[in-house]
Amino acid sequence: MVVEAQRVVIGRIGGPYGVRGWVKVYSYTEPREEILTHRHWWVHMAGEWRHLALAEGRPHGKTIVARLADYDDRDAVQALTGCEIGVPRSTLAALGPDEFYWSDLQGLRVLTQDGVELGVVDHLLETGANDVLVVKGERERLIPYVRGQVVTDVDLGQGVMRVEWDPEF
Repeated sequence: MVVEAQRVVIGRIGGPYGVRGWVKVYSYTEPREEILTHRHWWVHMAGEWRHLALAEGRPHGKTIVARLADYDDRDAVQALTGCEIGVPRSTLAALGPDEFYWSDLQGLRVLTQDGVELGVVDHLLETGANDVLVVKGERERLIPYVRGQVVTDVDLGQGVMRVEWDPEF
């Protein structure tokens, strides 16, 4: 999800973990532990972005657990439940040609090869086999994000993604 032109959402706080101010974190990075390399997080709370420093963290099952500086009890971190975690785009690795962060794709208009508008990319899902675009228009569509076969063109400048997809499907 695009936070601002300079920030990218890389995860979400799931809720408290234990009683000493730790939180569960759902990482959108690949690998998921990559979120821990960003020591300065911007957390979206109550309609605004607040800077929080990551004190420590580690993998825990399918999630990450982390302790944020200045948070030392369960009650304090409870308010962070569900908050998105963003980082400055400048701290992310440079991408190669035809590579995109998920946040770059969200909000793009999705058109078939024949110019039929299917909707807008709302978000993406990770399924294991391939990522899936959730496209919302007159109805919701789940379209595999398979470059070359299904997704034939991404034009960030025009805000358009072209797909080889039957509009009736």
